Amino acid sequence: MLAIGLALAGCAAGPNFKPPAAPSAKGYLAQPPATTAATGNVPAGSTQTFENGANVPADWWTLFHSKALDALVAAALANNHDLKTAQAALRVAHEDVLAQRGSFFPSVSAGLNASRERDPSAALAPVPSNNAYLYSLFTPQLTISYAPDLFGANRRSRESLQAQEQAARFQMLAARTTLITNVVVTAVQAAALREQVDATRTQVELQERSLAILQLRFRKGDASRLDVAAQQSQLAQTKAGLPDLVKQLAATQHALAVLVGAFPSDFPAQHMMLSDLSLPGKLPLSLPSQLVEQRPDVRMARANLHAASAAIGIAAAARLPQLDFTADVGSNALAISKVFTSGTGFWGLAASLTAPIFEAGQLKHQERAAKAAYVEAAEQYRGTVLAAFQNVADTLVALQQDAIALNAAADAEQAARTTLDLSQLQLQHGAIGALELQAAQQGYQQARIGLIQAQSNRFADTAALYQALGGGWQHHPHFAKQ
Repeated sequence: MLAIGLALAGCAAGPNFKPPAAPSAKGYLAQPPATTAATGNVPAGSTQTFENGANVPADWWTLFHSKALDALVAAALANNHDLKTAQAALRVAHEDVLAQRGSFFPSVSAGLNASRERDPSAALAPVPSNNAYLYSLFTPQLTISYAPDLFGANRRSRESLQAQEQAARFQMLAARTTLITNVVVTAVQAAALREQVDATRTQVELQERSLAILQLRFRKGDASRLDVAAQQSQLAQTKAGLPDLVKQLAATQHALAVLVGAFPSDFPAQHMMLSDLSLPGKLPLSLPSQLVEQRPDVRMARANLHAASAAIGIAAAARLPQLDFTADVGSNALAISKVFTSGTGFWGLAASLTAPIFEAGQLKHQERAAKAAYVEAAEQYRGTVLAAFQNVADTLVALQQDAIALNAAADAEQAARTTLDLSQLQLQHGAIGALELQAAQQGYQQARIGLIQAQSNRFADTAALYQALGGGWQHHPHFAKQ
């Protein structure tokens, strides 16, 4: 039986996993992305070019050349609790793999049984050779058991656990990449809101100055009460919008504090502005065949597919015979001092072969369920790949359109500023009334906020491209060795 067990141990039930083939897509868009438009004299206005086949750097956020941003990312990587949760889950999966190794070796257990017994009538047999009715019995025993992996159930279990460990690893890498991108985008949003608050406060000052001019003209009889009331209404509306911006800025700063693992009350005030950031001029564009190797979510879906494949083998092996070997060796003695004396020892060897015969279809349907779960994992993998390509394509289009939008926003802001300057000058000389000035002020405020938002979009979508291409984890010295 031992020879048969060793011979069959080379078999493994279930299919051997084959990684899915690389996608057949040749690109992300029907037309290759072109160089983005440039906008002069504004942050985030530089041209961006796409480098086909270039690698995503592991520390891509440093390309924005902001020490404040670098410090935020470093703090988040060190203190973020969601990332630490994912790292702990990876350690759990790794220990599960190590624990499963024990199934390939014999298990050895030792025990000592001590009992005090009384048999007054000697009705129970056996009794000690001295026919004592009251005696103590000491039995130290060593038990060795081993179950050969006849049809690969243990190997498939190890394969499944290793795949689950890989899934946990890529889940951790996905959490890390998402965290870095969220820190960058949230910091950019905070900077944009900070500038919108400053722009709104500047607009309030301009409107207060215009109101003072109108009130002076009203006292001199050169302006009507309607002009003064209209300007007061415009000033009140602008002031009413300021608290909402301040609230959004505070909420964004609080979100940034949580990302870096700090309480909002302990998080130092940030003063980063959009002008403190540099827009990366060269953007990597990985080959489509490389994307499935770089995206953590795709690699996690592949690992889940591998685990589902191994689960089929586990279910198939459960329907096949199981061979067990057991060996016992020990001693029986009436006194502890005589446990290891001659004539008290015993030993035994046993082998058993069991096979399921009738399980009312339970094992059969469990195997079918494992095969269906594999089909489910395969479809999830294909969907994840498609979503990854969509993510990259959407980001490429966004970057091109962001550049066009920024150009238009810069032109609109410059025209609105000129209009406002001329309107204020005409107001001082009585050439226009408050309604004309009010229109110019509204136009400038909207144009200024539009320019800030357009700059913010370029920075945020640039960060989104690095994330969409996988985040560059494979070029990090620590992760590349794993």
